[in-house]
Amino acid sequence: MLNFILAESALELVPKEIRRLPAVTSDSKRREKQPSEILLDRSFHHSAMERLKDSEKRGRPDLVHGTLLSVTGTPLYLGGGVKVFVHTFADLVVEIAPKTRIPKSYLRFRGLMEKALSGEDEALVKVRPSSLHDLVRKSIAPDIVFGLSVQGRRMELEELAGKLMSADNPSVLVGGFPHGHFSPETLSVVDELVRIHEMPLEAHVVTSRLLYEVEKVVAVINR
Repeated sequence: MLNFILAESALELVPKEIRRLPAVTSDSKRREKQPSEILLDRSFHHSAMERLKDSEKRGRPDLVHGTLLSVTGTPLYLGGGVKVFVHTFADLVVEIAPKTRIPKSYLRFRGLMEKALSGEDEALVKVRPSSLHDLVRKSIAPDIVFGLSVQGRRMELEELAGKLMSADNPSVLVGGFPHGHFSPETLSVVDELVRIHEMPLEAHVVTSRLLYEVEKVVAVINR
């Protein structure tokens, strides 16, 4: 079982400090929801987000959606070989139920996440407060944790997949944010930081390539 963690993900409800700003209130009125009930989204809240700490890493739920589709559409996931966790910028953990198919429509995904993050019971996803450290070291307790970042040492995907599948309880972290790098807190839970390409790649691309290589390793093991 591979533990896949989308870390520091740009998935959160509009934070309190900008809920009264025009970009947010106009969007909430259009959607007929309270500002506290809608996802922070740079497409609509860009001007308001300039006031937020680390704003360049936040407000991209579409990125999270695309990456989750890349995971949950793979044979490895559908066969029960991947457990998916989304750790958010606000230190919440969204745990995806095994073999759940994430809605392909972004609007349906947005609605699902808004309900879950607002505390409503959802069968497909469970949300709980948790730091990344507690998630990794206490809840998952893996024997190896790889983090994927352009700041890491170069490693071929084939080698990384082999190392992951040679472990009993492996975890891999991919950044769930559009710009920037892992925070020191995230780096503190990583055993080895690696990069798989000279160019910075989007999270869904990294995820698709990695899981494909893991599937190839699993196929060899199962022969």
